[in-house]
Amino acid sequence: MIYNIRGQRIQVTEALRDYVEKKLSRLEKYFEEPITSEINVTLSVTKNQHTVEVTIPLTGVLLRAEEKSEDMYASIDVVVDKLERQIRKHKTKVNRKFRQGSGVKALFREEGSAVSVLEEEEDALELVRTKRFTLKPMDVEEAILQMNLLGHTFFVFSNVDNKEVNVVYKRGDGKYGLIEQS
Repeated sequence: MIYNIRGQRIQVTEALRDYVEKKLSRLEKYFEEPITSEINVTLSVTKNQHTVEVTIPLTGVLLRAEEKSEDMYASIDVVVDKLERQIRKHKTKVNRKFRQGSGVKALFREEGSAVSVLEEEEDALELVRTKRFTLKPMDVEEAILQMNLLGHTFFVFSNVDNKEVNVVYKRGDGKYGLIEQS
């Protein structure tokens, strides 16, 4: 693995660099061949929040995870766990589509402890509830008010301005986002 570790408003010490490399090397067990692409890691500190961003570009897949906490080492641990979950989910999806032949699934290792975890995760993807509702035409501001009234983090509505289905959501920074159809 080739690591590109950089810091924003933080000095990347040798101990921190070694810890990142050691933790990310755990991901190698999921792949048949060593990862040849560059793994980009950004460590930053803002207002006592230690943020770790990891991006791993692979053939046909882009793995990316981000974590914020008050401890840089804890953030690194959680980011690696998130990346492992992404790999397992992607492998499960690929294996369902391509039970026969090679293709993208040849990128991932078939034997070992990862397979038993994948079989458990396949059960975790079970749909347990379906909701149906009528979309009331409203503007974005009213949709945000409805979302907050319900205590949800997102709200699906029919936008009165463009007559399309949109989604408003609450961002991690406390502000709001809007998803529109293209």
